[in-house]
Amino acid sequence: MKKNIFIAIEGIDGSGKSTQAKNIAKRLEAEGHKVYLTFEPTDMRIGKMIRSILGGQEKADEKVIAALFVADRLDHILHETNGILKKLAEGYTVITDRYYFSSYAYHGAHMDMDWVIQSNKMAADILKPTVNIFVDVSPEVAMKRINANRETVEIYETLDNLKAVQSQYLQAFKKLQHEENIVKVNGDETPENVTEALWNIIQQEL
Repeated sequence: MKKNIFIAIEGIDGSGKSTQAKNIAKRLEAEGHKVYLTFEPTDMRIGKMIRSILGGQEKADEKVIAALFVADRLDHILHETNGILKKLAEGYTVITDRYYFSSYAYHGAHMDMDWVIQSNKMAADILKPTVNIFVDVSPEVAMKRINANRETVEIYETLDNLKAVQSQYLQAFKKLQHEENIVKVNGDETPENVTEALWNIIQQEL
């Protein structure tokens, strides 16, 4: 029986983490693992509400957005059919594109990070990732990628905000380095090299 683990891939918008999550899922499947690839915000009810706010169709205060993410994350973990806990129990290796470190970084750029960490404590107590992998890319490179690859840009996707979020990620990692397994990879490298770096980290966890 192959060991199954829970992998969270983190990074600022434009870091290439979504592509990397798909690449890693394919490689794990090729090696005979059952893989469940998921993301936050989810495409469940609360996640869809968040997406409409991020896309600018609805407006909400930062505190409300942060609280919606907490609710969506708990739904993501605990949902009776598609929840991460259910999938892990079924023997899947779960890869999520974003988890609670995204909240610490994105909301921490606009409000007290300690409140954000505290509000996600229930999620962290229920389920920590086996490994949090941070695809570390410079905000300038990320912004170029976003402008080149997207038809629409979300409310957080500005250079100033990406710089603030990058800095908050590093602060959150420092705060929680003794409680979480955090590994950084250089996202400025070619996509192939980044995939290779992620693969090496995951092989160690397996």
